[in-house]
Amino acid sequence: MSIAVVFPGQGSQSVGMGKDLYDNFSIARAVFEEVDDALGFSLTHLMQSGDMETLTQTENAQPAIMSVSLAALKVLEAESGIQLKEMAMCVAGHSLGEYSALCAAGALSISDTAKLLQTRGLAMKEAGKTVSGTMAALLGLDLKQVSKIVMETSKPNDFCVIANDNCYGQTVISGHESAVRRAMEAALKAGAKKAVELPVSGAFHCPLMRSAADKMQETLANITLQAPSVPLVANITAEFEQNPEQIKKLLVAQVTGSVRWTESVEYMVSKGVTDFIECGNGKVLCGLIRRINAEARSIAVGNKEGILQGLTYLA
Repeated sequence: MSIAVVFPGQGSQSVGMGKDLYDNFSIARAVFEEVDDALGFSLTHLMQSGDMETLTQTENAQPAIMSVSLAALKVLEAESGIQLKEMAMCVAGHSLGEYSALCAAGALSISDTAKLLQTRGLAMKEAGKTVSGTMAALLGLDLKQVSKIVMETSKPNDFCVIANDNCYGQTVISGHESAVRRAMEAALKAGAKKAVELPVSGAFHCPLMRSAADKMQETLANITLQAPSVPLVANITAEFEQNPEQIKKLLVAQVTGSVRWTESVEYMVSKGVTDFIECGNGKVLCGLIRRINAEARSIAVGNKEGILQGLTYLA
């Protein structure tokens, strides 16, 4: 068995997230408290008993998702007696999950990761206010078909691009509202099962996020990033990365670039990964992994029940 530990992105948030870990494990409480101290307010209270609208605000959702991911991993490490670098061949994360993955592998502190994600969320939200953009999920078409559609429906100043290649038959596009809607119509005509506009505050993972990328470049320049203890499979390259300066460049590029999740999973499998442990709230990545590679095994670890399953998995 060769394991990759993976971390979810935005959309996996829910009110009550992390409460089970907080109530049952002191090491999880320590993670949540460190995030609260770093941000200067009780994100833990917002996660456990706040309202969904406030939690979903991207500057809150991003550090919240990371904190549950890291809490789950720390509990799994403590209960199993196995550290990440002994447990996993590599790590990967979907969009903001890339920051969780780097934190898990010791490249960033929990405090720095929380601050970076709050900054990232605010920068993305501000960029979204500047330009009227949106995103849409296209279901039932392959990547080649979607690539052709976005190319044919885009104009120089009214365009859309592929934002997330989530799994076979599930692609997310991002860009100007009019271009995204043209692409949605074209996708349905081309045989897509569904074309669904997403409830987002901006056109993430596309060139319209340039100001957010500039902000992250400026912020990351002042952060010490260590080499991760195991390789990161980066969203932008879908390959192993361990050089800190290169990883910083890829984190900046990721803001305007595509999340190549299908290729990332296939790359990990090609390198010998047989099993995936998803650390975080929900099971989104497990579902995608099953659709990408039917032979790959996966398990979600985000609450007490998941921890117990994880311990059996690692035994």
